[in-house]
Amino acid sequence: QVQLVESGGGLVQAGGSLRLSCTASGGTFSTYGMAWFRQAPGKERQFVAGIRGSDSSTTYYEDSVKGRFTISRDNSRNTVYLQMNSLNVEDTAVYSCAAGTFYYGLSRTPNGYDYWGQGTQVTVSS
Repeated sequence: QVQLVESGGGLVQAGGSLRLSCTASGGTFSTYGMAWFRQAPGKERQFVAGIRGSDSSTTYYEDSVKGRFTISRDNSRNTVYLQMNSLNVEDTAVYSCAAGTFYYGLSRTPNGYDYWGQGTQVTVSS
């Protein structure tokens, strides 16, 4: 069983930056593909970014965050990060990290993941 705990959310002005962290316990962290999803009020959960377990240089991004967000991982710390720059109001949501096992690529849908954190709120003010 893997437990995931996010941190780093908060309130930031448009144009600002935040870094989210997700620390895992249990399981073998380096074997899991990791992803960040977000869910805004009244909207479906949306894939934001993902990173392979076996090859941490392989990353995936939702189009609206490309060039602004960077996902990375430190397997020695069992932690995945999401650096968010140039934030705008549309980025406001609850951000959750997720872990799953993938033999090829990485899933962009929530049901591809086995473990989830509790989420952290990111609010961007105009």
